[in-house]
Amino acid sequence: MKKIIAITAATLAIAGCSNMSNTEQRTLSGAGIGAAAGAIGTAIFHGNPIWGAVGGAAVGAASGYIYDSYKKEQASEYNAGYNAGKNNKPANAPN
Repeated sequence: MKKIIAITAATLAIAGCSNMSNTEQRTLSGAGIGAAAGAIGTAIFHGNPIWGAVGGAAVGAASGYIYDSYKKEQASEYNAGYNAGKNNKPANAPN
């Protein structure tokens, strides 16, 4: 019975993430990784794993959002350079 519940929960979690934007996926991934790292870190150092998970999730979500902003800026710069080369114009970084 526990195996069926675990499989059902995993299936629903995966299906629930299928329509997310890149920003949402990166933010949620950062939160999940941060929560796991925070819980493990505080457990190793004999702290409260719940508070470590909460803090780690907050830091991870913020990091995922910042990483998404970086990737969007990088794509914007690439596209600006590509379009400038395609149109034989000098490349100017977008503002």
